[in-house]
Amino acid sequence: MNSATLQWLTPKRLLMASVVVALFTITLKTLAWYVTDSVGLLSDAMESLVNLASALFGLVMVTVAARPADDDHPYGHHKAEYFSSGFEGILIIAAAMGIIWAAGHRFFDPQPITQVGWGLSLSVASSALNGLLAWVMFHAAREHRSIALEADAKHLVTDVWTSAGVVVGLTLVHFTGWLWLDPVVAIAVALNILKEGYHLIWRSSQGLMDEALEPEVLVTINETLAGFAHQRGETEIVRFDHLTTRRAGQRRFVDLHMHMPASWTLGRAAAVRGSVEQALMSAVPGLRATIQLLPSDVEAHFDDARDLI
Repeated sequence: MNSATLQWLTPKRLLMASVVVALFTITLKTLAWYVTDSVGLLSDAMESLVNLASALFGLVMVTVAARPADDDHPYGHHKAEYFSSGFEGILIIAAAMGIIWAAGHRFFDPQPITQVGWGLSLSVASSALNGLLAWVMFHAAREHRSIALEADAKHLVTDVWTSAGVVVGLTLVHFTGWLWLDPVVAIAVALNILKEGYHLIWRSSQGLMDEALEPEVLVTINETLAGFAHQRGETEIVRFDHLTTRRAGQRRFVDLHMHMPASWTLGRAAAVRGSVEQALMSAVPGLRATIQLLPSDVEAHFDDARDLI
């Protein structure tokens, strides 16, 4: 998939597509459950309901995240995407608990499964559609650095694995006649969903707490700064320190200090700083660089107890 296509496939467009796909798969999976009376397929249909709610909430949050900065939010609204990811994780966990509850009742009261062929066909068709959409979303999430898209794509993949487990379970029930396998498969699916929900909640919480940039991005930043650092003999003419980074949805931020000789004019120092900022933002898409100028013999101290007085 080329870059131009991925640029056109914005998070908002893909989440709108996710809503449409969720409605379609809910119809297919509910019909599959209706014709088979399988609690495994019921669990599959319940997860598709979560897909719908997640896509709708993600669409709202992506729309909020795209708003420009204002007086009340000078750094923008990019963190809104983390709420989408966390909300999706909570819904996934709620769906998993519902599946376990339904499967527990069926485990002690097994029911015959009918029209397995039709049920499996409908489930496989909906899974193929979810898998295709998830593949597109993963590529677009990397292009747009969107955690909301990534969360929705991961949920769709979980849905695909859920359906695969259900298909295997129903096939075994059909050929062995072991009705207890149906609720067992449903519970196994629910446990897998719980794991994915926990991961999404953890990921969103780290973003809300200003998690540092990815290690590979930090390497790029340090390599870019190394190209501007200058040393003459034992004397450092231009050096950088106190580098801190954070993520906020699609945006990335870096703050650092740049030391240079006190004898340089303000115009010369500002020109060098401008070149460094431009190089950093060119090397790392979506980066906002803030550089404080300091003379070579001045050090800034952080986390000093006296600063808290």
